[in-house]
Amino acid sequence: MPDRTGPTPHEGAPSARRSNGGSAGAAADDAGPTEDGNGGLNDLDRRTVDRLVAAAKDARVEQIELQFADVTGAVKTVAVPARRLAHILSAGEWFDGSAVEGLAREVESDMYLRPDPSTFSILEPAAGVPCARLICEVVTPTGEPYPGDGRAVLRSLLEQAESAGLNYLVAPEIEFFLFPLGDGVEPLPDDPSSYFERARGRSRQVELEIVASLEAMGIHIESSHHEVASGQFELDLPMLPALVSADTVTTLKPTVKELARERGMQATFMPKPLADAAGSGMHTHQVLVDRAGRSVFDDPTADYGLSSVARAFAAGQLEHAPGLCALVAPLVNSYKRLVPGYEAPVAGSWGRHSRSALIRVPAQVRQDDPPAEVFETRLELRLPDPSCNPYLAYMAMLAAGLDGLDRGLELGPPLEEIEHGFGGGHSLTRPLPASLGEALAALEDDDVIISALGSELLELFRSAKSLEWEAYRRQVTPWEVAAYFQRS
Repeated sequence: MPDRTGPTPHEGAPSARRSNGGSAGAAADDAGPTEDGNGGLNDLDRRTVDRLVAAAKDARVEQIELQFADVTGAVKTVAVPARRLAHILSAGEWFDGSAVEGLAREVESDMYLRPDPSTFSILEPAAGVPCARLICEVVTPTGEPYPGDGRAVLRSLLEQAESAGLNYLVAPEIEFFLFPLGDGVEPLPDDPSSYFERARGRSRQVELEIVASLEAMGIHIESSHHEVASGQFELDLPMLPALVSADTVTTLKPTVKELARERGMQATFMPKPLADAAGSGMHTHQVLVDRAGRSVFDDPTADYGLSSVARAFAAGQLEHAPGLCALVAPLVNSYKRLVPGYEAPVAGSWGRHSRSALIRVPAQVRQDDPPAEVFETRLELRLPDPSCNPYLAYMAMLAAGLDGLDRGLELGPPLEEIEHGFGGGHSLTRPLPASLGEALAALEDDDVIISALGSELLELFRSAKSLEWEAYRRQVTPWEVAAYFQRS
């Protein structure tokens, strides 16, 4: 729901680090883990607790929504009375993890939610009740990060990169469709099917209202525009630390769906809702910066402006693209988007001018005094779609790129040269998986991404997606009946 007042989520966050400090000294409440440091819950200072409690009181908040994402990226919520906010910030909140599909097995049922105070925000009243929210990580009763929590796993990898002097920033372009509210999937009759065309009718009004509401709740939208298909739009987010961006994407999707529903429409982030129209992607721009905030991807003297670091990082993502697919394009339906003819990648290639490249290097902004938020060289990964769990997607993308750095992988020739018969050598244009089943098999063969996931998160993801793939394989579709019933 849109926020009305309160601190902007992650306001002023320079990196993906959590804030640390002394014990919050919360008022007595039901017992929970209270260890300080090294994964304990009491690592907030009194001023942070007092500030958030005061903000909740000023807004007359009655309920606090503790939000977290399961392995599929679905947002889950535990609501608690606002009077318990100080204790929640200090000690977390117990919940039954076995009740959440794709989160924990029954033997791991006792879990705690640890809120990130930088995500505190005031929501629009739900059913007339003023609410606030906190995004949480899942921890064990002893205060240790739960290895099946994607947010914690991403944060851990980001901290490893940061210890080496690197921060990972991303800027996703999130595409989605608006359809009339109802059971069917029918294109909007009053909306043109044209890229960047100024939409007309009800969809244009809903798009503008959605962007205004997102801005009001602290989710900043750099720009928005009409996409290729009827009723299809794109929301472009700013370049942010990866953990902040993952939180933003996780919040944005259900918020957009709710805002659309309130206006008599339904929004979907399904990768390919219409067979004969363009699909929805989540092209993600990436930059690695040093401790001073300077890009380590940029070399103005090199071809495409790519430094040796950028070339090795891109080579790592191309090397791991097959296994990466399972996490950044995680649905059966994702592979209906990754087909020729719709400017979607179908092979592990890179370039600047081809929209079917897996990694694109946009033209650099070369100015004497460029805006602070502009990075000269960035890598646009065009493989992800908006159905992904952004915590897992960013984690896998970073792990693949860092492996390229660690191994000093060489980047092959760009797609432009390959298409014209130049370049030679190792082109890295092997086909991508054509189905979720093939992607899951590729993931099983990718030791780097498996290691980054960890055994617990891998098992949760594997179980959820294997069930999905097997359920799909058993389906008999209307197309099969129409094609084969009479002639067989």
